[in-house]
Amino acid sequence: MRIFPLLVCALIYTFTFAQDDKTLRSIYDMALTKSEAYDNLRYLCKDIGARLSGSSEADSAVAWGKRTLESLNLDTVYLQEITVPHWERGKREKVYFFNEKGKNALKVSALGGSVSTGLNQFIKGQALEVKSIEELNNLEDSMVRGKVVFFNRPMDPKLISTFSAYGSCVDQRYAGATEASKKGAIAVVIRSMNLRNDDFPHTGSMGYEEGVDSIPAFAVSTNDANYLSENIKNHKELELSLKSHCKTYPDKISYNVIGEIKGSEYPNEYITVGGHLDSWDIGEGAQDDGAGVVQSIEVLHLLKMMDLKPKHTIRVVLFMNEENGNRGGLGYAERAASEKEKHLMALESDRGGFSPRGFSINGTEKQLNEISKWKSLFEPYGIHEFKMGFAGVDINPLKDDKICLIGLSPDSQRYFDHHHSDNDIFEHVNKRELELGAASMTSLIYLIDKYWIY
Repeated sequence: MRIFPLLVCALIYTFTFAQDDKTLRSIYDMALTKSEAYDNLRYLCKDIGARLSGSSEADSAVAWGKRTLESLNLDTVYLQEITVPHWERGKREKVYFFNEKGKNALKVSALGGSVSTGLNQFIKGQALEVKSIEELNNLEDSMVRGKVVFFNRPMDPKLISTFSAYGSCVDQRYAGATEASKKGAIAVVIRSMNLRNDDFPHTGSMGYEEGVDSIPAFAVSTNDANYLSENIKNHKELELSLKSHCKTYPDKISYNVIGEIKGSEYPNEYITVGGHLDSWDIGEGAQDDGAGVVQSIEVLHLLKMMDLKPKHTIRVVLFMNEENGNRGGLGYAERAASEKEKHLMALESDRGGFSPRGFSINGTEKQLNEISKWKSLFEPYGIHEFKMGFAGVDINPLKDDKICLIGLSPDSQRYFDHHHSDNDIFEHVNKRELELGAASMTSLIYLIDKYWIY
C-alpha cells in the first residue's frame, strides 16, 4: 500500500508550509519595526530632490545609492556605467489667453524632451481642440496649419485599472507633437495624464520623428484643460500665447548602482530586484520611483538583518534613466547577455509606495502556477493578486523564454494624482504602506530563492 509514503509527504509539506509561514511573519514583523526604507526615502526626496537623468541631482543620487548599499555590508557594491540623455527645462513655462475676464494664465509644464519656443519669446496661435490623434489626422491640413493643437482626451474613469486608463490615452502625450507638426501646427498642449481634476500639470516623455519639424509641447493641468476647452467652445478663434526655455545637451555619463548578496549554492545564478533612481525634474520623485528604490534596498537589508542566506545571488539594481530613455535597463540587459549571466527572476517596484495588492507576472503559465501556490502564505498580509501582466520598464529588456519578470502591484487608484508632477512628494508616501511593499517583495524573493524550479 502507498498510504504511508503519501502520509509522509503530506506531513513534510505541512511542516515546510508552517516554516515558511513563520518566516514570512518574521519578515513582515521586521519590516514594520526595523525598516530603514522611510528614512531612506526622506533623504532621497528632501536632501537630493528631483533626479532627472543628466542632472547634478541624479549624480548625487548615484553617490547616495552606492553609499547606502555599502552601509549594508553586502558582498559586492559597484557602479555600471551608462550614457544618458541630458535635457533641461530652464525657467518654468508660461501659457495664457485673453477673454472677457482679461488674461488667463494656465498651469502648464513642458513635456520632457520638448524643444523651446525660441529665445526668450512667446509664440502665438489659435487653439484647435481634438480628442485624439485619429481625430487630428482626419482633419484637412489647412485646418491645422499655424495653430496650437490641444489634445483633450481624458483618462477613462470607468477603467478600474488606472494603468489601463493611462495606456489608453498616453499616445497623445508621446506622439502628439509629431503628428500635429506633420499637419503644420506650431505647438501642442496636452491634457495631463491624471484621473483627478486638480491644478498640477503632469510632465512625461515625448518623442520627435526624424524629418518632421520639432514643435514645442506642453502639458496642462486637468482643471485648466477643462477651462480651456470651455473657452474654446465659447470664443471663436481663441489665441494661445506660449513660452518655454527647454534645451537638450549632449549625452552624459551616469550609472546603475548595484549591490549583491552572493548565493551560497548557486553564486552565478541571479535573482534581481530594483527600481529606478531617476525621476522627472518636478516634484521629488517620491512615488515614481523613490518608493521602489528604497523598497528594493530594503529587501537586502531585511535579508541581512534576519540572517537569511540565499542559495542564489540576490542582486539589487538602482536603475538610471527609466523616465526618458531606459538606458539603465537596456544597458543592464546588454551586459547580462554579453557576460552570459543566468537570471532566474527579476522583480521591479515602479508603481508607487501604496498598499501592496499582489504581483504582475510576465512569464510562462508554469511560472505563474508555481508562484500562485504561495498565495495562501500572502493572504494574511492583503496580497491576493497573482496574474499575468507587465512587470516593469527597467527589467523588461531581460525578457526571454526562461526568465520570470515580476512587478509589485500596489493599489493604483491614487498613483496618477502624483505621477510626473509637483504633487509627487515625500509627504504623500505612507510609511506603513511603503514597509508592507518591501516586506512583500522580500517574502517573494525568499520563496523563489528557496523553491524555484527552472
